[in-house]
Amino acid sequence: MSSDFNILAEAAEDDSLDNHRNAPRPDPACLYGLVGDVARAGGDTTEANPYAIAANFIAFMGCAVGRGPYMPIGNTWHHARMFMLHIGRSGRGRKGDAVALIGRIERALKALSQDATPHVHRGGLSSREGLVYLIHDGFKEGKTEVEPILDKRLLVIESEFANVLHQGKREGNTLSAALRDCWDGVSMKPATKSSQLWATDPHIAMVGAVTPSELLGLMASRELTNGFANRFLMFWAERTKMLAFPRATRQEDVDALAARVLAVLQFCQAERWADKDKMRVELSPDARKRYEVLYHSELNDNSAGERITALIERRAPMLLRLAMLFALCDLTTTVEVHHINAALAWVRYSVDSIKFVFGSAADEVEVAETNDTAQKIVDFLTARQRVTRKQITVDCFGGHVNKTRIDAALEELLTCNPPHITVQEERSGSGRPTKFYELAANKANKANYANNKQPRGFAVDVDLHEQSEVREVSEQSHPEPELVRQVRIVSDASKTPETRASLDSSLTSHSSQVVVESEEF
Repeated sequence: MSSDFNILAEAAEDDSLDNHRNAPRPDPACLYGLVGDVARAGGDTTEANPYAIAANFIAFMGCAVGRGPYMPIGNTWHHARMFMLHIGRSGRGRKGDAVALIGRIERALKALSQDATPHVHRGGLSSREGLVYLIHDGFKEGKTEVEPILDKRLLVIESEFANVLHQGKREGNTLSAALRDCWDGVSMKPATKSSQLWATDPHIAMVGAVTPSELLGLMASRELTNGFANRFLMFWAERTKMLAFPRATRQEDVDALAARVLAVLQFCQAERWADKDKMRVELSPDARKRYEVLYHSELNDNSAGERITALIERRAPMLLRLAMLFALCDLTTTVEVHHINAALAWVRYSVDSIKFVFGSAADEVEVAETNDTAQKIVDFLTARQRVTRKQITVDCFGGHVNKTRIDAALEELLTCNPPHITVQEERSGSGRPTKFYELAANKANKANYANNKQPRGFAVDVDLHEQSEVREVSEQSHPEPELVRQVRIVSDASKTPETRASLDSSLTSHSSQVVVESEEF
């Protein structure tokens, strides 16, 4: 009896944080259309996670359609290529099984059309030069002219992504910077004066697999902040069932899927890989409104904390690339709301996975407390207009919230983009100036800090969309000029240092940061 009492007493005194969390649970909306059919074909009879199969297939299709289909966002032309990173524990992730069906579809597709199938590189990447060599523009080896590889579509399957992270740690290795260029679609110049290797207009997609311990142990802080990590759509996936005797997908099903893939590639004219940016993909009016609501809410929600936010910074362009690919797989160049929803499901799955791997229950509690404190400050400023720090501490929180949490909340409100509050100094007399806090003057900022805290779910999103005032600019009144492109003569690429980098890496709210080629690691 005494022992039971002691256990109950200890439990009552144990106020430590409960660190247990559910693993990420993807929305079935991820398995849309052809992507979903491939996932189910491989996942029904094997231990491979269907969402992992789907992610590998997305990377394959984004590569296979090539640079013909494009979506203009500002001055940036986005293509469907994706970098996917499968995270799962060794032996349980079934990472090899997840890519096996894609290999079978690729071989069946090659039997139907050699030109429609992209190059696939299985094996380790070691350097920028090695990557460029796979799709080079031609070079001289002594007196011998090495013919260029004209088809720049390349799918890299990196089953040991830890190798890429290891290479990034080597001094002088620029593989990380090269992969950033590949995601952007920037022509890859020689990293050194002695190198003769070029790759013009690359279209490289990537599939990586890694364990959580390898990812956390090897990814340096610079890779978390320099735009390398956030170019990957990371997702947590492990086997969902145990089968002692898994069955292979029937060959007739593989052939049928390959035929459907070929129909998509023929629609995109993928075999005409020299003709770039020839198929413009656009959002329907309803899809534009849907995306605008998302863009002003969760796609730019910075409430997860600085580290997580840095890893999910490219949610918006990823969503557009995914939605474009889903539309193309439906044999249309118009992105509809259901394509946006399917892409959004993948973005949310990735965000949840990143929080699960890179964060902890303690981190989540701290972020939630900071966000709650920030919201209360915004509400207080809405009522009082202009206040001092002392008024925030005493009048808003009654002196019951510590300085550290208030400082974190104020910092979040001041540094978010755009800022929700501003601080001004006023001096009266010879003492220290007094700081006053008020809501930012921008009307959109004043509207509601809670825009980034809306409940998730497609039904709720639609309600938000209907309530929002969306101002659309008429295309007739502001026509966007068509960009006239000339196909580069690839054999002359090594003589022409100027590339389309100025276009493909334009700094817009959707585009990536320009990569400094001379960066050393």
